[in-house]
Parts: sequence; C-alpha cells; structure tokens
Amino acid sequence: MAREQKLREKFYADITPEHKWEFIQGEVIMHSPALNRHLAASQRLYDLLSAYARVHHLGLVRHEKAMTSFPRNDYEPDVMFFGPAKSALMDPDTLKFPVPDFIAEVLSPSTEARDRGIKFRDYALHGVAEYWIIDPVAEAVESYRLGDSIYTPVDAQATGTLSSNVIPGFEIPVRALFDEVESLPVLKQILAGG
Repeated sequence: MAREQKLREKFYADITPEHKWEFIQGEVIMHSPALNRHLAASQRLYDLLSAYARVHHLGLVRHEKAMTSFPRNDYEPDVMFFGPAKSALMDPDTLKFPVPDFIAEVLSPSTEARDRGIKFRDYALHGVAEYWIIDPVAEAVESYRLGDSIYTPVDAQATGTLSSNVIPGFEIPVRALFDEVESLPVLKQILAGG
C-alpha cells in the first residue's frame, strides 16, 4: 500500500487536463478516444440531467473530466451527480471531486470489464447511491440502486422510462439517451420547468 500511495502521489503530479486518466489499484489508466455513439449517449444524459438539476436547484452534474477521489482509486466517470451537501464542498478550483451520489458509465470495449468489475464494486462500497450502466450498442440501460453496500441486480432496460431514486423527480424515456429526436422534446420540457 505504501508503494501504491507513492504511485498515486506521482499520478497527481503528472496528470494534465488534456487527457482522461484514472488511477485504479496502483495502475494509471489513460483512456483512448471514444466512439461517437458513446459520446452521444453520454452527452444526452449529461444535457438532460444537468438541465433538470439546474432548473430544480438539486445539485451539480459533471461530465467525463471531473476526477472523483475514492479512498484507493481515482475515476473520471462519464456522468456524475452531486447532491446539495457534496456540491457545497466544491469551488471553482476543485480538482479532486468527492464520491458522487449518482454515476453513469457508458460501456465501450476497452472499459466494460472495469465498469462492471472494480468500478461496480468500488462505487457500491463507497456509497454511490445509484449507478447506471449504459450500453450504446444494445441501446439499453442497467439502473442499480444501493442497498447494504451492494447494488441490487437489475435487467437491462431498452424501452420505457428510467427514473432516479437519488435525483428527486428525474424521469426520462430510455430512448432519449440514444435518439436525438426522442431527446429534444424531453430537454425542452425540462427547461420549461417540467
């Protein structure tokens, strides 16, 4: 652990804002560019969730480049939400964000094992109350809720409505994450105060 801590200190000294880097169990992970379908699903969720949180004054939503610091690891999730208590801890110069209340990861071939493995376990162990795994190829979402430091198993959902237990009142059609035509009316409704 002492060696790992030294590696983590070096990681903090070496990171730059130009790259997406994570520190996972003593290893520095530098991510490759994402496919358009990955970016589109991530951006749509960010747009919808961020607009909703802002309109209803619920907290902060961050995307991709916000480094969240867990006790042993540092992650840059695709989309994350921080409720009022954690949002109050942040200022314009925050570099290392606290453990989010909600995280969504969009699967890619190079990240799926970590998203379903170490991140799945670490997020639950450290109190991320809700974790969505978005599959942009199958166009489906798995929505996990925390109970006793583990996530309750769920089936992937390709149709219907997604709702959050962590973000009060946040509900969107699954299709809004994968189809711009479905996403825009939802965004307009949110911005109108819905």
